[in-house]
Amino acid sequence: MRALVLQYYERIIASYWFIPSIMAIAAAVLAFVLIELDSLVPNDAFGTSPFLYATQPDGARAILSAVGGSMIGVAGTVFSVTMAAVVFASGSFGPRLLTNFMNDRGNQITLGVFVATFVYTMLVLRAVRDGGTDDGFGPMFVPNLAIFGAIILAIVSIGVLIYFIHHVPSNIHISNVVAGIGLGLLKRIDHEFPTEPTRSKEEHENIRWQVPPCFRSAEGGRAGDRVDWERCGAGDEEGSPPFGEIASDRVGYLQIVDRESLIDAAKSADVVVRLTCSPGIFVHEGRTLFQVWPAERCSDDIGDRLLASIAAGNSRSPRQDIEFLFDELVEIASRALSPGVNDPYTAITCLDWLKAAMAAIAGRAPGDPYIVDGDGKLRAIIEAGDFTSFIEIAFGHVRQYAASDMIAGEHFLTCLTELLPACRTEEQRRAVHLQATRFLDLAREALSGASLATIEAAASRILDRE
Repeated sequence: MRALVLQYYERIIASYWFIPSIMAIAAAVLAFVLIELDSLVPNDAFGTSPFLYATQPDGARAILSAVGGSMIGVAGTVFSVTMAAVVFASGSFGPRLLTNFMNDRGNQITLGVFVATFVYTMLVLRAVRDGGTDDGFGPMFVPNLAIFGAIILAIVSIGVLIYFIHHVPSNIHISNVVAGIGLGLLKRIDHEFPTEPTRSKEEHENIRWQVPPCFRSAEGGRAGDRVDWERCGAGDEEGSPPFGEIASDRVGYLQIVDRESLIDAAKSADVVVRLTCSPGIFVHEGRTLFQVWPAERCSDDIGDRLLASIAAGNSRSPRQDIEFLFDELVEIASRALSPGVNDPYTAITCLDWLKAAMAAIAGRAPGDPYIVDGDGKLRAIIEAGDFTSFIEIAFGHVRQYAASDMIAGEHFLTCLTELLPACRTEEQRRAVHLQATRFLDLAREALSGASLATIEAAASRILDRE
């Protein structure tokens, strides 16, 4: 249930209606409060100040009508410009980036300011009365404090409009788009990969001993790897697994995995659960999502509780899917290197951020797949990606496009060269060398002459370090 709440929260904050709606409600409350205060303040309370002098009903209506009419017009223009910018960015940089622009707070707040000002002025306008003792509507009433508030909101709206004019072109500038994704990726890496091991070596070994034998063959692999039954020596005569399997009851991309609910469900049944797929993977009805050990405790109740700890949707979400952020940078770089665009410098920008992300992963402790409860007992295994898998996603997926361009190709190899000092293990250094070797093989097929010589010279700076 909590996973669904988190999923709906993500959808709400990415919508264009939520923040403007909240701001419109706040404006309505402000209007009612100021009108009520105006009813308690006599008209001559403001004295003879030219700025706060009491306005006549006709003048009040003119001010409020001018502010309200202009605000709703500007709000429509802001919405149109925002949609045009989103369409442009989606077509130029990739449809996956639509989520980034939908989440932009600047656009949401700008639209909210204009809508809130319009709602405020309409409610205040309704309170203005010409008056008269016998007309049945009471004496003349001009809410001067509320009108002064409308003027303040109009001035604020002008400032927001100036900000919006600057924000839209800045927001779709390719360097800022790539930087936004890159910073989000680095932030996600900080969350997924601690700077120091979260457990001591002794604690880690104690937890490893709690791993069921049937799960040990998949230890250290990617989520979803098949278990080698012969190696772990488990199962009955017919080769059935020694654990229960919980299949998906929904279709879509896995977006949220609520670890707290997962631990509670596993603890209540005293089982160990292994998640067989990671956020971002497309699941369908019948696909195994959880493996529960021991098998005899895998009941319908534990299955329902485990399925309630995840949420799936129509698209991938960057909240827990770190590969999605890698894929966005890869997609921009790949589009930039396509023959129809031919923009190697945009690809270079993406490669720089991919290098920064891989350097951050190389210098950190590997993700811990073991999740324990409050008593230190193993409850769940969620496989975490490692440096080797992520460098294949980051650089391996760009390799085929950069290999046919001398400028991007040379920078590709330069990034790998600069990544080597950040590597902490021999395995990581081998993964970097492997990327350089495979890239050079592709470049020799796609390039020739001076272009190929440039690539080979760049490759030698990294391959000669072996």
